[in-house]
Amino acid sequence: MSRGSSSGRNPRGNNSNFGGKPSGSRSGQGGKPGAGGKTGGRPGSGSAKPYGKPADSKPYGKSAGAKSGGAKPAGGSAKRNTSAARKNSERAFSKERFGNSVPSNYARPTQRARAQARAENQAARMEHGELQDGIRLQKAMANAGVASRRVCEEMILEGRVEVNGSLVVELGTRVDPAKDSIHVDGMRIQLNKAARYYVFNKPKHVMCTMDDPEGRRTIADYFKNEHHSQRLFHVGRLDYKTEGLLILTNDGELANRLQHPKYEVPKSYLVQVPGPLPRSVGKQLRDGIKLEDGWIKVDDFKLIDQSPKHVMVEVTLHSGRNRIVRRMFDAVGHPVERLVRVAIGPIQLGDQKQGIIRSLGNQEVGHLMKMVGM
Repeated sequence: MSRGSSSGRNPRGNNSNFGGKPSGSRSGQGGKPGAGGKTGGRPGSGSAKPYGKPADSKPYGKSAGAKSGGAKPAGGSAKRNTSAARKNSERAFSKERFGNSVPSNYARPTQRARAQARAENQAARMEHGELQDGIRLQKAMANAGVASRRVCEEMILEGRVEVNGSLVVELGTRVDPAKDSIHVDGMRIQLNKAARYYVFNKPKHVMCTMDDPEGRRTIADYFKNEHHSQRLFHVGRLDYKTEGLLILTNDGELANRLQHPKYEVPKSYLVQVPGPLPRSVGKQLRDGIKLEDGWIKVDDFKLIDQSPKHVMVEVTLHSGRNRIVRRMFDAVGHPVERLVRVAIGPIQLGDQKQGIIRSLGNQEVGHLMKMVGM
């Protein structure tokens, strides 16, 4: 297999989208639990509104340069639109909803790095000969849903693809999907077709197990038919009264890493407590409080909504201790009335209804793997 070194790569910036903040604005989360099957709604009301808002609030129907007296030729607008469409088509997994909302911080290799990789690819091919085992790299990428085979070939030539950590810039490379790891724009693509990744919006009063001796509802009651025969691991737990986002997968390695303290995967929660809430509470939680099992602090604390009787805040933390959010608010004298997990790393609950299961897209899985070094 002809491969090269990835040395000489431009420095990569931090991705601010990995803070776990839910997309869009939220006006509240109180009212009757599960009303309308959604986690929105202002405190004390029975209405439920989905989180988030349309990405573009501009009215439809107006085209660029439509003002009288200063209109530009239609050809210029068409050219810009064509260029934008081509640029979007060259993004990995550009057709996925998640891919359209999360910008990539990937810094492409320099021209010198690509030239060095090309020389190393050619030297390896001369030394070992042309490999006949496996399938061509661009075909493996297309099978994984990255893009069309033609666009995948362009990605390889542009130096956007790595195989087992080595930069590849030639089209003759063959790979074994069962053994080799492929990264596109710094993100690993999923080649194991047997792997399954789901997001479940857990309702209140559902046990976070596959079986309960007391006969209470469990998450297994929602995974029937095509999900029934799969052995799924849930990433973290939500207690009986807590609602919200739960990731389930049959990929044990990813599940273990997402829960391991080493990787500090952030989790975000909407917390409703009795009002009023002094400003000092936020400072306490940021500075850290001592519980029976040690010190703990939140990574972020934001006031979302308030009324005389209820206050809603959003907290982000990476601890996976049992019932940690409820115990923290108990410690500062404001017991939790309602608790909803809305994000794990880059995966957000959005407007997904309670009790609904959806499959994660390829790019979402890639971002999760990138967070934990896979």
